[in-house]
Amino acid sequence: MKASEANFLNFIQGTKQFIVPIYQRKYSWTKQQCKQLWNDIIRAGKDDSIEGHFAGSIVYIGKGVYQSTAVPQLLVIDGQQRLTTLTLLLIALRKVIADSEGTFDITKKKITNRYLVNNDEDDDLYNKLILTEGDKDTLLKLISETPLPNEHSKRIYENYQFFLEQISVGKIDLNLLYKGISKLMIVDISLEKDKDDPQLIFESLNSTGLDLSQADLIRNYVLMRLEPKEQAGLYTNYWHPMEKSFGSLNDSSLFDRFMRDYLTVKTGRISNIKNVYSDFKKFVRDQKEKTIQQVVEDIYQYSKYFVKLAFQTDGAQDINEVLMDINALKVDVSYPFLMEVYNDYEERKLTKDEFIEILRTVESYVFRRAICGVPTNSLNKTFSTMTGEIDKDHYLESIHALFLLKDTYKRFPDDDELMRELIVKDVYNFRNRNYLLRKLENQDRKEIVNIESYTIEHIMPQNKNLSSEWKKDLGDNWKEIQKNLLHTLGNLTLTRYNSELSDRPFKEKVQLKGGFKDSPLYLNKNLAEIEVWNEDEIIKRGQFLAKQALHIWKYPSLPEDVLSQYKKQDITVENYSRAIEDYDYLEGDMLDLFKQLSKRICNLDSSVRQEFKQRYIAFKTTTNFVDIIPQKSRLRLSLNLAFSEIHDPKGMCRDITSLKKSGNGDVEVGISSDRQIEDIMYLIKQSFDKHRDE
Repeated sequence: MKASEANFLNFIQGTKQFIVPIYQRKYSWTKQQCKQLWNDIIRAGKDDSIEGHFAGSIVYIGKGVYQSTAVPQLLVIDGQQRLTTLTLLLIALRKVIADSEGTFDITKKKITNRYLVNNDEDDDLYNKLILTEGDKDTLLKLISETPLPNEHSKRIYENYQFFLEQISVGKIDLNLLYKGISKLMIVDISLEKDKDDPQLIFESLNSTGLDLSQADLIRNYVLMRLEPKEQAGLYTNYWHPMEKSFGSLNDSSLFDRFMRDYLTVKTGRISNIKNVYSDFKKFVRDQKEKTIQQVVEDIYQYSKYFVKLAFQTDGAQDINEVLMDINALKVDVSYPFLMEVYNDYEERKLTKDEFIEILRTVESYVFRRAICGVPTNSLNKTFSTMTGEIDKDHYLESIHALFLLKDTYKRFPDDDELMRELIVKDVYNFRNRNYLLRKLENQDRKEIVNIESYTIEHIMPQNKNLSSEWKKDLGDNWKEIQKNLLHTLGNLTLTRYNSELSDRPFKEKVQLKGGFKDSPLYLNKNLAEIEVWNEDEIIKRGQFLAKQALHIWKYPSLPEDVLSQYKKQDITVENYSRAIEDYDYLEGDMLDLFKQLSKRICNLDSSVRQEFKQRYIAFKTTTNFVDIIPQKSRLRLSLNLAFSEIHDPKGMCRDITSLKKSGNGDVEVGISSDRQIEDIMYLIKQSFDKHRDE
């Protein structure tokens, strides 16, 4: 490696060609970065005391590359962004000089022949800078002053226009601008292919990870070591089509997610999104029996499944409908499992009907858990390990068994639990409310109703000042009924006449034009037959709709003798040493209080999980943040904080730093009544926030 300081204009002058390899990312500098460079150049041009301004490094492979041509072709390893941006600035300066009267220190012809083209060459060797496929033609058209291609690079053109505007609007002295550009200095780093490892140098230059995404790093790692012909083949046949299928990679987060999920499928381990690149390198090194082309072919194949999952682009509409429902639940943690199942479906290891049933089972599993308030943080691990547990000779049966045998926080809530929770749940504030109502409305319908054009209607109004008619219908305890049942499934429906129905009495809501009697919706079908809307009717309707839910989100069914065969194989059954009923004092009022508090803690975040330990019940995110020790007349809580960290305005906490007690942390607080829950949750959230952030 040879590194030396060089003047930028001197560096690009002379017969040479800079080639940005196909594996490099597209040009991505924004106007903000262009503005920073512009300001630096103008400041250097105005200040005679500044002899030079450092503009970064340009790293390329020199000796040993393309020796068959008389024009040195230099493969740019790092620095393409500033090299491209300065070229755009020179093109803009050239245009303004050509359109201006007067004498300048540089002419249009000199800018072109010195810095933009190799004037003595033709065809492929004529231009000094050759960008990657998406940017190449746009830059060459700007240099040749010919019309842009129809699908031109927006970023290239926008930044060229930015420099034109800066020069024109600001009425910049063109000699001063050229003077500033002339002061730019770079570090010229030339590598020798046979002696230097460009990949290692590339990584060290981008070690902060601020500029390059995991996708950029992986692409470079895969292609950089190959000969140009091999690079072109892999990029053209596999990598470029794969990137196109993900849409614009200006935001590479989706591709990063795919690579993490691909590694999960192949290794059974979940990578941190920030460590995908390093984990990918390890994975490739472990594939000793495979060529890099075989690895890329496999990645390409699985990317097709990911794209179908994410964008619902399967050729079969009935499959896309299930995928749309799964994505409505935002359960992309299931993708590693579903990609493997997709692969087996494509390889005809299961039928289309079996594939759809597996998808529906995943949908039911996730939905039932959401309704029943089961923390979702464990789902990524649950799905990541399932593929290795499938008996592919009995595919569907074994998957049903896997789900049925999950217990505690991984459980598949059964029909009784779903019915019990769905009837009383605050559905109005449920994240997947529209999905739930859409599925209920369209059950067994061929003419699908788009519920997004409807609004949610509370049959019993939300208004706390209910009319006398409503109070009469609901009875003396109308306040309690409204408080407890207002947002439940039994009291909710859909309408396009929300403002007309408003807080009217129930009979008017039924008979009014556009009211429940006129409604074509399945959800409103039986409301016209009801005389009085009261507690009994709300509960009865909730039970009716919950029973419909059992048919939509089905619970897997296997004969006990079949299921017992899988039990013997000990498929991911996790046993805790204790359950709620094993704890002394957790009964009666204390049990009710524990359940209320437990539900509030679990609802803090999807990452919260509950574990039953020998002496206490732990609530964890990255680690225990609160432990509950049941006692005769209270629940004793241990918060995992230093006592100096807790903000306790009501003085409820006790410092137990020097005491040996069950639980983790130095802060103790007790709760004996549900009236204290809000104050206790304020304290618990401080511990949760600390450990989640860590």
